[in-house]
Amino acid sequence: MAVRSYQTQRGEPTLKAERLAQQQLLDVQALDSRLDQLTRRRRTLPQLAEIADLELRRSELSDRLVEVRTEVDDLSREQRKADADVEQVKARRVRNEERLDKGQVGSPRDLENLQHELEALHRRISHLEDEELAVMERLEEAQSTLVRLEAALGDLDASREQRAATRDSTFAEIDAEVAEVAAQRRDLATSLPAELLTLYDGLRAKNGGVGAAALAHGRCGGCRLEMNAADLRDIAAAAGDDVVRCEECGRILVRTAESGV
Repeated sequence: MAVRSYQTQRGEPTLKAERLAQQQLLDVQALDSRLDQLTRRRRTLPQLAEIADLELRRSELSDRLVEVRTEVDDLSREQRKADADVEQVKARRVRNEERLDKGQVGSPRDLENLQHELEALHRRISHLEDEELAVMERLEEAQSTLVRLEAALGDLDASREQRAATRDSTFAEIDAEVAEVAAQRRDLATSLPAELLTLYDGLRAKNGGVGAAALAHGRCGGCRLEMNAADLRDIAAAAGDDVVRCEECGRILVRTAESGV
């Protein structure tokens, strides 16, 4: 693997920068990497996925609540109607019984008809009360389900609020550190040659956020590939202010005391 100067790789004048500027470029890279880490952390907070899951569950639960509330309303109306039907038939039975008690039935045939009607009313009342009881049981079950769902919704909302509070607190911490690191980055970047910084920024954008890496123990700190003796001799022969780059990944290689050259 060969490492060449900017001129050899690009056919342009050799890019030069003082060794100190190249060393500072590693500091800029460290700050940029930290900013990237903070951005990823903000984007991948566990609370974000948890809140999304809670919101999905809340949406599903809210839909179910609408169904159950509608069922409770329908059953309540059905119960009121069943109650009214029972009371209506009972009222008629009372009137007929009063007629019998007061001897207001004239002929034996009318008496027989009234007695038959009373028997029919008794059966009708029994049937209506059975229906009324069935509706009441269904209503009680629906009301119990409604109470349970409302409690579950309250628990979901409390859980979401708790996680949202943790998210917001963590966001504030991250944002504060981002502001601090970004300020350090700006201050440091202003001391670097514009051409060096432009090259670095372009390489960083193309190489997963890493535009410059230290050459340590004969290995590129960007792509992690080890260089052979010929590669290291080329680097050693380059002027101290030459900006050299890795042939494999194209990143700027910064020579340090641990470079092995």
